Amino acid sequence: MSQADQKCSQCGSQNCYQDGQLWICPECFHEWALSAAAEPVQELPKFLDANGVPLQSGDTVIVVKDLKVGKETLKSGTKVKNIRLLDEPEDGHDISCKIEGFGSMYLKCSVVKKAK
Repeated sequence: MSQADQKCSQCGSQNCYQDGQLWICPECFHEWALSAAAEPVQELPKFLDANGVPLQSGDTVIVVKDLKVGKETLKSGTKVKNIRLLDEPEDGHDISCKIEGFGSMYLKCSVVKKAK
């Protein structure tokens, strides 16, 4: 990237210069690495099932172990359709769903796998 193309990400100044591996803005004194500006940061998926497969809202999942729900047990292998992933976990649970015979409930990503 040429010096003319480089702008400060803090103040937008075009008076930036390169000093070794760093770019420096003399107006706001912001410094940043050239490699950091050139490579976009890839964020890992937030919601992964028990096998490490990314989950999305609307997916169908299968429960991978028996879960105690009140006096009853949600059996391993139960299919759960149309899950909704929560932006803010509810008591550590990432998934909101409705399960036939159990109603609305929350599940953790670690106890389900994505159905094929």
